[in-house]
Amino acid sequence: MKSVLSIIIFLCASALNGFSQQQAPPPDSSTYNFSVAECVNYAYQHQHDVINANLDVTSAEYHVKEIIGQGLPQIAGSANFLDYLIIPTTLIPGSFIGQQGNVKLKFGVTYQSTLTVSASQIIFDPSYLVGLHGRKTYKQLYDRSYTRSKIEANVNVTKAYYQVLVSVEQLKLLQANIDQLKQQLDETVARNKQGFVEKIDVDRLTVQYNSQVTTRENTIRSIALNYQLLKFQMGMPIQKQLLLKDKLEDIKLDASTADAFTDTTVYQKRIEYGLLETQKKLNEYDVKLKKGQFLPKLTANANYSPSYQNNGFSELYSTNYPSSYVGLTLSVPIFTGWQHVNQLRQSEITVLKSQNDLYDMKNNINLQVAQARVSYINGLQTLNDQKKNMALAEEVLRVAKIKYEQGVGSSIEVTQAQTDVEQADNSYIQGLYDALVSKVDLDKAYGRIN
Repeated sequence: MKSVLSIIIFLCASALNGFSQQQAPPPDSSTYNFSVAECVNYAYQHQHDVINANLDVTSAEYHVKEIIGQGLPQIAGSANFLDYLIIPTTLIPGSFIGQQGNVKLKFGVTYQSTLTVSASQIIFDPSYLVGLHGRKTYKQLYDRSYTRSKIEANVNVTKAYYQVLVSVEQLKLLQANIDQLKQQLDETVARNKQGFVEKIDVDRLTVQYNSQVTTRENTIRSIALNYQLLKFQMGMPIQKQLLLKDKLEDIKLDASTADAFTDTTVYQKRIEYGLLETQKKLNEYDVKLKKGQFLPKLTANANYSPSYQNNGFSELYSTNYPSSYVGLTLSVPIFTGWQHVNQLRQSEITVLKSQNDLYDMKNNINLQVAQARVSYINGLQTLNDQKKNMALAEEVLRVAKIKYEQGVGSSIEVTQAQTDVEQADNSYIQGLYDALVSKVDLDKAYGRIN
């Protein structure tokens, strides 16, 4: 056990050192000792997709305020200044002033300036009312998208965390086999020197020992990569040091976890179904919006505009000629080339598609639950069988060694028994990982992760 812990510590240091040599990041002495729950919480704050989804929520809040602002008074101001280098000339009939032909007259002054303040206020606009009613649904869409991103981060981080734990467990089993083989190899070498066993027996054990050592080195490198993958899923810089608090024995794997299959409304707990429900509501608001295009719009308007005119620039703003008005604007659609009708039909079809999507998602989720439940139960059964196989393989190896030492067995039997132990260990590790992953998938299918 001490040698395994030393290897793990060496592995973490090697992985961090190797990465620092490649990327040359600034030195960072931060060390995190996290449980799986703490890794998930860290991901909620730092994972790329979760951060962006949260920013989308903030953006949606501003969009809602934008919609509300459309119903507030709209006030605008403008100013202009004109310097007529050549005053416009107008032709009028000379008969107006008792002359023959047309007479050229210049109307206007050299300098003109106007300041204008205008205001408008929506009194009745169906589009605005629909947008006002649908603003909460619009924000809910992004809230649920944010929740979905958190769920995906939770699932990915948890699976990556379990991968590290399983890899470390694999390294422990490998090290135990290596220690056992080393002891057996040393004894066989000694007996060979004494003439009790043949050289081929030593060679067989040497091949097995070297193979296990190579597998251990490969596993060490895989663990380093698994640590980096976990940190990547968390949104943590992979040059930081991360230690894991949780142990495999802390994870509960029991068949009762799958008992919720009798819940026929489990699809309602899934965020994917909730997202489609929200999208359907937005599509229904879009239908109302299209219907509102057939209704009139009424807007109140007001304007105040002081005007300044003079032939001398210094005297331009000495005299004011103001104008002002208030009024109502009624816009009534009469004929738009059937555009609004066709737009309405398209929106109604989109709602029908949303209903079909909800029905399909319900069936899809129920199928996912059934598949996840079967995979989890099968995974538990396989894991329990692999545990038994490990114990049986160890017992066969023990008996084979005794028979070999007593001269009633062959070294081939011992070698085959050792190979069976290694295969049983590998099958156990794979079964353990499959069971852990199937538990995560089951929790996701039941909507337990949020």
